[in-house]
Amino acid sequence: MTMLEIPTAIHRADDDLPWVDIGEGSLLKVLQIKEREGLWVIRNRFMAGYQVQTHKHTGPVYAFTTSGAWRYKESDFVNRAGSFLYEPAGSVHTLQCIEDDTHVWFQMYGANLNLDDDGNVESVFDGAGTLAAYYMLCEAEGLPKPDVVLD
Repeated sequence: MTMLEIPTAIHRADDDLPWVDIGEGSLLKVLQIKEREGLWVIRNRFMAGYQVQTHKHTGPVYAFTTSGAWRYKESDFVNRAGSFLYEPAGSVHTLQCIEDDTHVWFQMYGANLNLDDDGNVESVFDGAGTLAAYYMLCEAEGLPKPDVVLD
């Protein structure tokens, strides 16, 4: 490998990518999408009471909490600052935020299959769809198109 073939690091400062409102005072920031691998990396800032629809993951998920607290309705443990969480493909749960200003970093592969009360797939969220929604929300808030890492 020559010096010309060595890949370089890609950096985004915290202020380089905007937060967008996803409801109930909670926010989303999309950091990276690698569509061919099914990878999506996001940050969320949740407010107490925010709940994500019950969903099933088609791929693994990694989460790191930097402040606040959240849990799964179906589990006894609570994720707090410093908590790391691994979710295997096929896991099903309902995320509930229990403290204001909860910050979580997620690295996901595949899709979230959002389930109705009977366990039927109601909608699907994946990296490409999340990126499209992020761009749309930025535009609606009058923000320039963010420079999300697309590698």
